[in-house]
Amino acid sequence: MSPLEVQIFGVRKNADTRAALRFFAERRVKVHFVDLMERAASKGELDRFARKFGAPALLDRGSRRFAELGLASAMYSPERWIERMAEEPLLLRMPLVRCQNDLTIGPAEDRWRAWAGR
Repeated sequence: MSPLEVQIFGVRKNADTRAALRFFAERRVKVHFVDLMERAASKGELDRFARKFGAPALLDRGSRRFAELGLASAMYSPERWIERMAEEPLLLRMPLVRCQNDLTIGPAEDRWRAWAGR
């Protein structure tokens, strides 16, 4: 059995992202952190999350950036939303966490605990 590794997409100033990093660090789980302010998530990576949860689940409609861009009345296709989120990472609900083929969006400690218990 190989040791558990997770990939976390987020920004360091986001409280939920910091909580996810702390959660896995406390359990000595190897983390590959992708700071979306330094390197944007690829469209393919966002597509992976969108296939499982749907593009609207990735969008943080309560974020300050969403309001700043005036997107409340935007009627984009799911593909266009993914493009916008790739361009503007602060539109994403964070953190996006991947453990092999398992994915979570936002805080999901119960799910992460299940992974850590493998």
